Amino acid sequence: MRVSHRARRNRRVVIIVLAVSAAVSAVFGYRVAPPGSPPILSALLGVANAVAVATPIVLFELYRARWAVTRRLRHLPLLAYLAVKVTYYLACIVGGTVLVRLIFEGLMGRPLEFDSILANSFIFGSAMVIIGTFTFEMGRLLGFGTLKNLLTGRYAQPRREQKVFLLIDMKDSTGLAERLGPIRFHELLNTFFADIADAALECDAEIHKYVGDEAILTWPAGPALANADCLACPFIARDVIAANGERYRTRFGIAPDFRAALHCGEIVAGEIGDLRREIAYVGDTLNVAARLLDAAKTAGRAPLEIFALERSS
Repeated sequence: MRVSHRARRNRRVVIIVLAVSAAVSAVFGYRVAPPGSPPILSALLGVANAVAVATPIVLFELYRARWAVTRRLRHLPLLAYLAVKVTYYLACIVGGTVLVRLIFEGLMGRPLEFDSILANSFIFGSAMVIIGTFTFEMGRLLGFGTLKNLLTGRYAQPRREQKVFLLIDMKDSTGLAERLGPIRFHELLNTFFADIADAALECDAEIHKYVGDEAILTWPAGPALANADCLACPFIARDVIAANGERYRTRFGIAPDFRAALHCGEIVAGEIGDLRREIAYVGDTLNVAARLLDAAKTAGRAPLEIFALERSS
């Protein structure tokens, strides 16, 4: 069975998070090993703690948008949602740490005791979870590619790059908003963008931003043109939405449609803003893509019937 890009990406994230957590926890366990206890045993205890605590938390972070229960929780007031989330994390930290300690102490024939090492393990685990959760939330807010570029300073100084831009715009969004109302239309838009994100992952695209009912996807020009991922992406998005058509019709009474425009050329990329930082792309390439999309709207043709590709010299 073919494994989707999203599934492969999620597996990589789980492996990376567990590997980093295990390495840091091994160092912590080695450093706090009690006198007379083999340091290697304490390091192994740290690794086991990391796996037991991090696994349920990283799975929750990755799949909470896909689980019906956690989707319903997200509709709670913010403070109530945070309280549920914190309670779950504390249960993972305390439960995982105590469970591992019980197993290790049982193997060594010693009773479990609440000592300073166990207390420090709770504190260390909480700190690791806070850092990891903050990173996930920042990645979701900015995009993990954007977060990486901001942290590494890739665009601290403006630079010229060759980029491909794909603009995907929901068809008849104004009519849908009037028909569904603002709340249900927001839910429709969020579901639509989730399907666009699936297509983006399949084609190794980065989602630059959402503008109203429009998603802007981008690739480095070389790989995108060599593999034709940018050309395939809107058709994959159409197939994903069609596959979920029954879900759309059940929840919203209609399956959304879209138009797309594609353009490639040189842009200038750089960090911009003061109170809020982001990576901005400036140049005619993105402007032309927007004009191509406007032309598709004006023509009133079926989605993807007008699909334009231009390449700047």
